[in-house]
Amino acid sequence: MTIEKIKFGTDGWRAIIAQDFTVYNVARVAKGQADWLLKNFSNPSVVVGHDCRFGGELFTEITARVLCANGIKVLLAKGFISTPMISLGVLKLQAQQGVVITASHNPPSYNGYKLKGAHGGPSSPKDIAAVEALIPEEVNMPAQSLQYWEEKGMLQYIKLEDMYVSYLQEKFNFDALSKSPFKIAYDSMFGAGQNVVRRVLPGAVLLHCDENPGFHGQAPEPLDKNLQELSKTIASTPELKIGLATDGDADRIGLFNEAGEFVDAHNIILLLIHYLHKYKGLTGKVVIAFSVTDRVKKLCEHYGLPVEVTAIGFKYISEIMINDDVLVGGEESGGIAVKGHIPERDGVYDGLLIYEFMQATGKTLKELCEEVYAIVGYFSYDRKDLQIDNDKKNAIIKKAEGDGYTAFGKYQFNRVEKIDGVKYHFTNGGWAMLRASGTEPLLRVYAEGNSKEETADILNEVMKTILA
Repeated sequence: MTIEKIKFGTDGWRAIIAQDFTVYNVARVAKGQADWLLKNFSNPSVVVGHDCRFGGELFTEITARVLCANGIKVLLAKGFISTPMISLGVLKLQAQQGVVITASHNPPSYNGYKLKGAHGGPSSPKDIAAVEALIPEEVNMPAQSLQYWEEKGMLQYIKLEDMYVSYLQEKFNFDALSKSPFKIAYDSMFGAGQNVVRRVLPGAVLLHCDENPGFHGQAPEPLDKNLQELSKTIASTPELKIGLATDGDADRIGLFNEAGEFVDAHNIILLLIHYLHKYKGLTGKVVIAFSVTDRVKKLCEHYGLPVEVTAIGFKYISEIMINDDVLVGGEESGGIAVKGHIPERDGVYDGLLIYEFMQATGKTLKELCEEVYAIVGYFSYDRKDLQIDNDKKNAIIKKAEGDGYTAFGKYQFNRVEKIDGVKYHFTNGGWAMLRASGTEPLLRVYAEGNSKEETADILNEVMKTILA
């Protein structure tokens, strides 16, 4: 029998539960991680936890048992936690690494294994590759229970949620936020942000803040199409002026303005740069993934801030944040990190910053977006995820990488970039991009135009061309 090689994608190893994401395969990954830790540290410790997905507790338990059996001390979170909680825990408890059992925004049939570094963010691409190379084909399954390892002093239970809430209380004035005339609604998408928001914003209107490991059959990804109930709730409730949503492990963000209109990650990145630099006087480099709008470059040029573009995968952004003075680091998918916090995506933290921005200025989210548009101009963005067979997907990407496309209908392009996927810059100022997903069997088609209609038209023309 051929043993499947386990590969980490843009953000951890993810696979379908009971198909490839099995107790045995998780034990293999944990063994590879243990070998890497022992090779690089003396007396290493690891913070371990899981989000709300199906099987989280089971997969966390086998991870902890394998690590303990191989001489690694485990600091184990009880109950579900968010990814940022693990990252903060690793930093505060001075552990060498962290593990989150999560498949983030993927459909409910998936689970995954994310690695976190001692700096409080994703492990570096180099370290992830080194762990991956050490994953064995076979592993001895440990017989000892968690209680056995706790009695031996190799396992300790920790309260990550309490630690994270205390940390937020140091960073934000929740008394002021609770008196805000701008009332907030929050949709956890049945994910790991629900308890924290309930604790720090007790006046928030809560949606889907109960445990449902199947997420009611929907991928917990904070996109407009997945959040229509939140949109309608805001549009029909005059006192609600902002809607916040986070994904399954609460490291990604989506927002809605007072009209119930979706505010995507591109706009949130722009708002955070605008707030932190213009209003708070902070400086630093802005780091964006390849799929983020070029309007970020325009805003940074206006403020005299340097910009760096990375391949897609937050681990690349985080690595720069460890070594450089970074103001904001962000991805198109809603993962954003900011100065003054850990070098990690954090949907709850980012949402609180935007809420604080509204409170500090007395302006609505729509008005704050208008401030940004006054500098960079209005734009509209959208993305389609095409589920097509791998042969077709690979053929499209190969053709794009080989400069096989010369135009998309009436849209001519004058510049092509190939940092990660292929990005076409149109003569009208818009762009389109083709990229295969690193975690799912999807071809992603991205587009930006000067209006919603133009963006929809660009997407249609691109899809018509590539699927012909």
